[in-house]
Amino acid sequence: MTQGPHHLIEPGAMLGVLGGGQLGSMFARAARQLGYRVAVWDPDPDAPALREADLPIAAAFGVAQPRFAEFVSSISAATYEWENIPVSLVEALEQRRPVRPAASLLRTVQDRLRQKTFLAGRGFPVVPFKPVNRAEPLTVPAEIGFPCLCKTATLGYDGKGQWRLSRPEDVGTLQEDLRRQPGGHDPAQPRWILERWLGFDKELSVVVARGADGQQCAYPVVENAHEGGILRSTRVPASVDPGTAERAAVLAVSAVEALGGIGVFCIELFLMPDGTLVINEVAPRPHNSGHYTLDACTVSQFEQQVRALCGLPLGEVRLLSAAAMVNLIGEEVLKTASAAPLAALLGTPGALLHVYGKKTVRPGRKMGHVTFVREKVEEAWQQAIRFQRALRDTLAPSGEHGGASPAP
Repeated sequence: MTQGPHHLIEPGAMLGVLGGGQLGSMFARAARQLGYRVAVWDPDPDAPALREADLPIAAAFGVAQPRFAEFVSSISAATYEWENIPVSLVEALEQRRPVRPAASLLRTVQDRLRQKTFLAGRGFPVVPFKPVNRAEPLTVPAEIGFPCLCKTATLGYDGKGQWRLSRPEDVGTLQEDLRRQPGGHDPAQPRWILERWLGFDKELSVVVARGADGQQCAYPVVENAHEGGILRSTRVPASVDPGTAERAAVLAVSAVEALGGIGVFCIELFLMPDGTLVINEVAPRPHNSGHYTLDACTVSQFEQQVRALCGLPLGEVRLLSAAAMVNLIGEEVLKTASAAPLAALLGTPGALLHVYGKKTVRPGRKMGHVTFVREKVEEAWQQAIRFQRALRDTLAPSGEHGGASPAP
């Protein structure tokens, strides 16, 4: 799954990005900082990255769309902001312009079953899994056991499209649920994946950049906490020993090298109680857990994405300060951006607010994030804890204030 030679694309050229969410916005800003122009294509006319674009295209994705020719003719190279872009569109675009990462890589990683099969076949440690379809009765093999998770093979993100099975009695209920899922009536197509539920100690991730010349570099290992399948907070450096951090970085770089892609990737890992590391998922793009790089590193993950796409040397990866990042989910962004909380937050030393500019606020939707940068990670983490507590107290109904501290 390697990609061919890639010539340097000079500043002044227009770069294309498929997808107009916050990752597309951050890519566009990084590209313009380096002197490039940006074309953004997204079906949603309110997508925030369209407002950052020199050429905004608000139209349905598709090769048959009239805007496809305009997009292709305007750009020198293209990338995508997340993995749920139609592969057929990326393949058609790749026939006309360089696309990084390649369509073949996207096809592998956007399907959980293909991704895990690829990694397991090359000796990487992955969560035990099996494909699920309607052709056979759903069974849970002993090597997976209970509890376990059933996930959609494609299009799932932030905890969507997942079911937890706690006991054998849950299997029948799940099978009925799967029969009612859209597209679930093709008995020959494995549309879901069953995974063992792992009792891990920590959730880690590593952002890796890989250049057109094969140069690779890993960002520091970070420690994450999720709620309801959504990333809530990240701290860097992770609270692991140097040996574990080194093994995590080596594993992440090796996985990206095996995929052979050009661009920025994130490898999500589980640290098990016995010290072993297991790959959870690979994302072929910058990642939410890498947003701290905007404020705490010599070069952000988004600038690396631009450099890799354009055939430029990758930037030096160096952590300038410890950091803790907190996501703003749903109405939290409205509370944070109102007068008194905003003044309190921005008066906090080292606190940096990023609001994504999405017009519609929905429960579970990522609307922004706050990064706390300090000399020591515990200082940044304590600031993050205090901020999350204050935010939860603001959102909680009267008499329900307080609650547990966020993990990790």
